[in-house]
Amino acid sequence: MNITKNRGMLVLAIYLIVVGCIGAFNISLGALSILVPILAIVAGVLLILNK
Repeated sequence: MNITKNRGMLVLAIYLIVVGCIGAFNISLGALSILVPILAIVAGVLLILNK
């Protein structure tokens, strides 16, 4: 398995896995629900900067 060196794509992959698990298994993160939008912002910024 080859993990990407692009940090933006890696953060995007983590974000998509988290969102998928929340939707599929009806998981409630409670106070950690702020984590999902922060991951989205970080992924977007890193992809724009091509990091």
